[in-house]
Amino acid sequence: MIVALLLGRKGSRGFPGKNTVPILGRPLAWYPMQTALAVKEIDRVYLSTDDPKLMQIADDLGIEIIERPDHLANDEALGEHAYVHGYEEIKRRNPNHPIEVMVLLFCNAATVSVRAIRQGITLLNGQPSMDSAVTVSRYNMWSPLRARQLDGEGRLQPFVPFEVFGDPKTLNCDRDSQGDVWYADMGCSVVRPHCLENLDTGLLPQKWMGQKIAPIYQEAGCDIDYEWQVPVVEWWVQKYWDVEYEK
Repeated sequence: MIVALLLGRKGSRGFPGKNTVPILGRPLAWYPMQTALAVKEIDRVYLSTDDPKLMQIADDLGIEIIERPDHLANDEALGEHAYVHGYEEIKRRNPNHPIEVMVLLFCNAATVSVRAIRQGITLLNGQPSMDSAVTVSRYNMWSPLRARQLDGEGRLQPFVPFEVFGDPKTLNCDRDSQGDVWYADMGCSVVRPHCLENLDTGLLPQKWMGQKIAPIYQEAGCDIDYEWQVPVVEWWVQKYWDVEYEK
């Protein structure tokens, strides 16, 4: 059995109501939900949440709901633990159907396509050594070389020592000078169950991806955490979202 599990919670201090902010006339969470439902390889779709608004959207689409406990629905709770809780609940509800693959999604991440999820599933089927396949986007302008932090006197200093990148004399301001910088963009993570069963062995910061992680390349993927990202996601949906022609 292949299962999709979405996460979304009610509280968000940085961008209140982000999971249901309108994106081209639809609540943000509607997009990853519809994408998961459109993937024919996925047998069941679940939502883990404490938000009545998200529950209603999911219920209208026929998505099964897992009510998130309070200790996994606050600002201190980590998404990785909510994924593990959801996975264990799905197993409990389906004792006679072993889970082969988990497709992990976020309600605030609309930048995921049917093609990307299928690519991830196909990749894991063809490469048994891989723990997961995740969507990544190239953001060379956010290279670690450019990262800064404040020192004790309020001055900007390199976040990572330049020596990490080699001889500092060879570094320059060209954003592509260090090669492509790929970020897991939170569109989707297609993972084997053992990644959730052995969470603490996974690679930081998204430990649910395991250690051996394959890329699913896409452009400008991101989960919405700030209001300025809304028009970026609307652009992405208009250009790349592929559910309509899959129906």
